[in-house]
Amino acid sequence: MGEDMKFRALVVEKTADKRFLRTIRERSLADLPEGDLLVRVHYSSLNYKDALSATGHPGVTRHFPHTPGIDAVGEVVSCDSGAFSAGDRVIVTSYDLGMETDGGFGQYIRVPSSWAVWLPENLTFRESMALGTAGLTAALSVLRLQRAGVHPEAGEILVTGATGGVGSMAVAILSRAGYRVVASTGKSGYEEFLTALGAARIISRDEVTAFAEKPLLAEKWAGAVDVVGGATLAAVLKSTRYGGTVTCCGLVGSTELNMNVYPFILRGVSLLGVDSVQCPYDIRQELWQRLASEWKPAHLERMIRECTLAGLEQEIAAILRGGITGRVVVNLLES
Repeated sequence: MGEDMKFRALVVEKTADKRFLRTIRERSLADLPEGDLLVRVHYSSLNYKDALSATGHPGVTRHFPHTPGIDAVGEVVSCDSGAFSAGDRVIVTSYDLGMETDGGFGQYIRVPSSWAVWLPENLTFRESMALGTAGLTAALSVLRLQRAGVHPEAGEILVTGATGGVGSMAVAILSRAGYRVVASTGKSGYEEFLTALGAARIISRDEVTAFAEKPLLAEKWAGAVDVVGGATLAAVLKSTRYGGTVTCCGLVGSTELNMNVYPFILRGVSLLGVDSVQCPYDIRQELWQRLASEWKPAHLERMIRECTLAGLEQEIAAILRGGITGRVVVNLLES
């Protein structure tokens, strides 16, 4: 396969007057960065970070032209390191993919082979991207809760931001793992969606943050997966039961955490940060195997909306205004 071979990709360009334009156009393999692994992408998915990259957020991407897409799955075309063979099915997520390295919104990617894991046999290409970084992050949160000693018999587990990508995945995975899940959301009208994912109860965001100005709140949660941050995270910590654990992996509410230390020193509550970007390879492979088996969401198809590259523009606008529920999967074969 020659370096002049053409393929289609979403390309973000920065204009002289500092605007960011998104177009779908042909690129060649020669345009891709260096790397020992070349993959023909079958599917990608849309994450909030992708939308930030596509709109020129400097905290995600600084160099343009650029193709976003932090998730990709497909078939190996070639691998110079010998780690994979042509035709192997691989998932590539995290690290620098879709940030400064051209990502999954193109029909081909070229990356270091250390970024890839084998696609488990029990997952289709499409299912793996329905999970994507959101599913990996949610699974890592559940793993950290388990390793902290928070087991199903301990009591209810709260998931904040439950209609979003990571939140909805966390609800589904926790339910599959046997936990009683309480889903919190600031949106109305999603009770049926969350119940279908496995939520035992649905509560409003306001219920979580009620009386949050107090130094401590009544003990409610054995543990929690927080994807909101800010005042919501502070309220969750104040209402977690003695010895409980809260994982934090999001900041859509705020990057700031303004609170006292009482939950930590009077109740022994633990706050664990979750980052899937630099997640070690062995843990990453373990999580994908679990996501393909005992943690695979029971109703994964309910969480999926599929689009092509041509449909990404409206989906990017929707996710930026908080209008996405579940997961958007991008079909590169039909793009």
